[in-house]
This record gives sequence, C-alpha cells and structure tokens, in this order.
Amino acid sequence: MADERHEDHSLSSKEFKFICEYVHSATGILLNESKREMVYRRFSRIIRERKLNSFSEYCHLLRTKSDEEENYFINAITTNLTSFFRENHHFEYLQEHEIPKILSQNKSARDQKKSIRIWSSACSTGEEPYSIAITLLEAMEAKLPEWDVKILATDIDSNVLAKAADGIYDNSRIDDLPKKIQQQYFIEGTGSNAKKVKVSKKLRDLITFKQLNLLHDWPMTGLFDVIFCRNVIIYFDKPTQQELFARYYEYIKPGGLLILGHSENLGAYQKYFSNGGRTIFRKPEVCNQSEAG
Repeated sequence: MADERHEDHSLSSKEFKFICEYVHSATGILLNESKREMVYRRFSRIIRERKLNSFSEYCHLLRTKSDEEENYFINAITTNLTSFFRENHHFEYLQEHEIPKILSQNKSARDQKKSIRIWSSACSTGEEPYSIAITLLEAMEAKLPEWDVKILATDIDSNVLAKAADGIYDNSRIDDLPKKIQQQYFIEGTGSNAKKVKVSKKLRDLITFKQLNLLHDWPMTGLFDVIFCRNVIIYFDKPTQQELFARYYEYIKPGGLLILGHSENLGAYQKYFSNGGRTIFRKPEVCNQSEAG
C-alpha cells in the first residue's frame, strides 16, 4: 500500500508532545503514543481545512491564538461513540428500581411540586439523554403532570451538542429499538428527510442542552437524583478522575446514583458509595460530606 502521508508533513515527536499536553490542559484527556495515528488523522484534516502547510504551523496557531482556536481544536480531538440505550441495564435499573423508588419516597409531598433531576454529563450526539427521557416517560408518564422533571445534557464538543439539540438521526440508528418505542417517540421524515427520524417534542421538552467542560466550573445550583458519567472518565488520568468523582459526589442527592461506563470504576472513591448494580453506585442516604471532600 502506498504511503498515504505524502500530501502532509510528518508529525514530529515534539509536535505530538505539544498536542498531547495541549489536549490534557484543555480537556483533561490523556493521550499517549497509542493515539499517535488518531492524532495524525484528525489534525491532517484540520491542516487541510485551515489551509496550513504543516503540523508546526498549527501548533504555532494554538500557541498564539489559543482563545480563538480552542473550541475548534476540542471538537476535532474528542471522540463521540454512542447509541440509543447503550448499556441497556442502566436504563432497566432506572425504570424498574430507581424511578419507582423516587416516586414512592415523594408520594406524601402534596403541597409542593415534586422534582426529578438527571444529568447526562457527556451526552455526545444526544442518544443517552433521549434514552433517559424515554425511560422516564415509560415509567411515569401518567404522573408527569404532578412532577417537575428535568434532564440536563452537557458535552464539551459544541458540534455534537448541536446535533443532539436538533434530535435528528438516520433511521438506521433506531433499527434495534422495539417498534412501540420507534412509533411512540420518533417521527419519520419525508421528502429529502425520508431516511431520517426526529425525536418527539415530549422528549425534547424534558431536556436542556448546554456546553460544559467538566474540568471548568459547574454552574448548576441544585442536586441530582441521578448522574450519568459513562465512557468519559477513562480518558482522564487517575488524579483527575478522583477530582471529578469528588465533584460528582457533591452534586448527587443523598441516596442518589452515579452511573459509569462498562469499563470504568471509582477506584479509591468507591469507599464513599455503595454498589447499586453493574457500574451503578449509590451515595449514602446519610453521609459525611467532609470525609468525601
């Protein structure tokens, strides 16, 4: 096979090191030598789009115009792989156990609006928060008028966040969902959108999409019943992971859940949670905040 790099300059060790350090500083994502090919492919595309001549020129652009270039840079480097009801056992647990538990605990609160707050903290193109919304409606749609239900969906990548907010997908994305779910929560496109579907308004109404870098300030003021942080922690180094777990802990209601991806664990922070299921962790109902700080 011919060398496909003949059109671009090579990526030097110095340039690769700078890009890895910039990524870590901007996002907390830890890259190593195994990601060199991925970095090469993605930044070759950036160089072509920016009409630059080399990786060196792009590194210079990041150094001199970081504020202008950072968002574009982050969108190019972050990985977004997701699907509706990915790791479905999490949504089954939510529907069969957690939502009934929340409803039961609040059934006597008649004089105030009862609330449910769920945060999808790395929502990518939106399949996760829409799956959460479907799960909520399947579990409690008849009771919804009595409740103030909100899902916050955040991501660092503004491009995928815009796609998530649009809620438009190729119809192949929902092929594996039950026909009942497809018909109830997705609208088939027509004309030029004949091979696309759009999520229904009742799902969209439950979700607020916001851009958020998990390493920066979190502007939310309330606590969450459930936080999804799936398949993102693996990209951070261990100290950053523990720092994030401490912050998540502070934002979860006593008795609430933190849900991680299938290959992730809490590490040393496990002692502050109990196991609720496979990669499902529960904050104690009564907890010593200072111990977990």
